[in-house]
Amino acid sequence: MKWGWLFLGVLLSLGTLSWAEKGLEIPEYDGLDRVHNLNAKNYKSVMKKYDVMVIYYHAHVGNNKNAKKVFEMEELALELAAQVLDDFDDEDIGFGLVDEKKDHSVAKKLGLDEVESIYIFAEDEIIEYDGELAADTLVEFLYDVIEDPVEIIDNERELKGFHNIDEDIKLVGYFKSEKSPHFIEYDDAAEEFHPFIKFFATFDPKIARKLKLKLNEVDFYEPFMDEPVIIPGMPLTEEELVNYIEEHDRPTLRKLEPHSMYETWFLEILKEVARENTDNPDLSIIWIDPDNFPLLVPYWERTFDIDLGSPQIGVVDVKDADSVWLDMDDDEDMPTAIELEDWIEDVLSGKIDPDEDDDDDDDDDDDDDDDDDDDDDDDDDDDDDDDDDDDDDDDDDDDDDDDDDDDDDDDDDDDDDDADDDDDDDDDDDDDDDDDDDDDDDDDDDDDDDDDDDDDDDDDDDDDDDDDDDDE
Repeated sequence: MKWGWLFLGVLLSLGTLSWAEKGLEIPEYDGLDRVHNLNAKNYKSVMKKYDVMVIYYHAHVGNNKNAKKVFEMEELALELAAQVLDDFDDEDIGFGLVDEKKDHSVAKKLGLDEVESIYIFAEDEIIEYDGELAADTLVEFLYDVIEDPVEIIDNERELKGFHNIDEDIKLVGYFKSEKSPHFIEYDDAAEEFHPFIKFFATFDPKIARKLKLKLNEVDFYEPFMDEPVIIPGMPLTEEELVNYIEEHDRPTLRKLEPHSMYETWFLEILKEVARENTDNPDLSIIWIDPDNFPLLVPYWERTFDIDLGSPQIGVVDVKDADSVWLDMDDDEDMPTAIELEDWIEDVLSGKIDPDEDDDDDDDDDDDDDDDDDDDDDDDDDDDDDDDDDDDDDDDDDDDDDDDDDDDDDDDDDDDDDDADDDDDDDDDDDDDDDDDDDDDDDDDDDDDDDDDDDDDDDDDDDDDDDDDDDDE
């Protein structure tokens, strides 16, 4: 389904809103050049690097100061959009400039015929963007472009979402499977109008019955029309579908702001929960629709480790951005107002704690600690010397009687070069520690600190190591 259905943050009022305010800051341009100047020599190689290519075909600037200023602002908008989409994992999206005068031959080869226009090359399709040249609206449009041209309705929740769309033209068809030749024709027609017209399909007979669809039938819905029109002819070819849509399109065809399929329906649930918790001082409910903040989607997904391709409900501690998110199966209905309120009460009562996710963070910190052991070695020379002695014992059982002076010399020589080897040896010590005598207990504790970070009863020397790990 669409990327921006819903993002809901239920914030615990445990401190200042410093983090929450930061989480809504619009990104600023970082100064890196990501937009390519395309010419006859490089345009092919540059475009091959990306799954989607965004090209701005602009007028030649020349020496006019006003024209230069306008172009600089336009280029800045493209740079900011490219910066935001740099963090997008699903597709590699590139940006380029083609000068009307200098690169006329490139424009001709690419089929760019309208100056001051943005063209989006996605797979085998060329999509012309006629909207405002602003980073947020362009990014929002690109999110729609990279979605599949046909959305599949698999369950009741998605069917409700389909019915909630009433401001746009939409089509829905019922087909046997994705391999059906009739569905392939339907999908090809959808690509011609993507992302301006919404195409839906189902392969589920139960869903088809609720939509009153026969096999290979396609229904056409005009905006705000309760009953659809059955497109004549079954089965339909791509050409027949394209001709019918072009004949019946409407001015709202190029509406740039996508609508959340679940906004109307799910908002009622939130209103009911909010009414029941009006007097609760510890709870603030914030509704955030990613459609309105397209530049922040990568940041939210990265910060909270969530996928905004589906609805998300979470509790966030505004002090440190610790969060816990309601587990929702895409194949099941959304929670009811009662279920959502019960879950929120569990969070407020402490049964569900946002800090529980810190366990995962600690695991990541363990990896970071292993990588940063060079810094720890500076503070723990004495302990590392003992560890190195044990490492020498593992490498050669006959060296047990070596004198301390030789070991110290070896340790001093190998502190910098063999730090990584010491870490590997420490890992191996776990297998041998069961047989160590009481004199090696300190080494066992150090190994446990590096591998698990779980011992709360470490001795004084190990406390220093724990403090270092916490600081990191």
